Amino acid sequence: MKFDGTSSYIATDDLKIAVNAAVTLERPLLIKGEPGTGKTVLAEQVAESLGVPLLEWHIKSTTKAQQGLYEYDAVARLRDSQLGEERARDVKNYIKRGKLWDAFTAEQRPILLIDEIDKADIEFPNDLLQELDRMEFYVYETNETIKAAVRPIVIITSNNEKELPDAFLRRCFFHYIKFPDAETMDQIVGVHFPGIKKRIVSDALKIFYEMREVPGLKKKPSTSELLDWLKLILAEDLPEEILTERDPRKAIPPLHGALLKNEQDVHLFERLAFLARREGV
Repeated sequence: MKFDGTSSYIATDDLKIAVNAAVTLERPLLIKGEPGTGKTVLAEQVAESLGVPLLEWHIKSTTKAQQGLYEYDAVARLRDSQLGEERARDVKNYIKRGKLWDAFTAEQRPILLIDEIDKADIEFPNDLLQELDRMEFYVYETNETIKAAVRPIVIITSNNEKELPDAFLRRCFFHYIKFPDAETMDQIVGVHFPGIKKRIVSDALKIFYEMREVPGLKKKPSTSELLDWLKLILAEDLPEEILTERDPRKAIPPLHGALLKNEQDVHLFERLAFLARREGV
């Protein structure tokens, strides 16, 4: 199995090397990077490239590690037994399999995506150490061990919202997705908008990267937001000149709601436009 990217996902050489190294070492691939740099989409594209199934476990602040293994509904079983239900005799009827269980018992080697692991409690990664290391876990209610016949390819994403435990990091192959440079971004845009005029892309990228460099910006616009912005520009059929001949003294970029996601940043650009107008007087 070797990941070489796909026609719909521009992967750098470093990223390809990281994916293939994790597959060879049979270790989880821990992917970090700015939100919107394609961390989650990477798992989908690796699965497509290798022709294997994808299992997705999206982590929330309330997610517990045990949910990835299985959950036992003792309350439902007690209720059914009191009602004389026949199904209450078999404990397996009240066990809900988690994503790790599905990954371990898959007939074909799957991709297991553990998405945004840093959203969960700090102990969450530690609670999965043994299971991800040994690729097995014990089900107490049925007295059985669930063990992976073939180790799944595990991809874990993090937005760096909190530090992950050292013991967990030691078991992973790590890669940080750098924010794409202008050349790579041009290729990404070309994949999503084939046939788009080069002048529009060039002018849009110039504005986009200038915005990311503005000091004091609370949230820099990401790749996905650039793509949304271009989609709107094309959908609204705006004249090319609106980007090329944009006067910084008049207003912030057109359709800026796709790029700026909070009022502080909008006010920042409005102040910059105001100062530019004053200096131009």
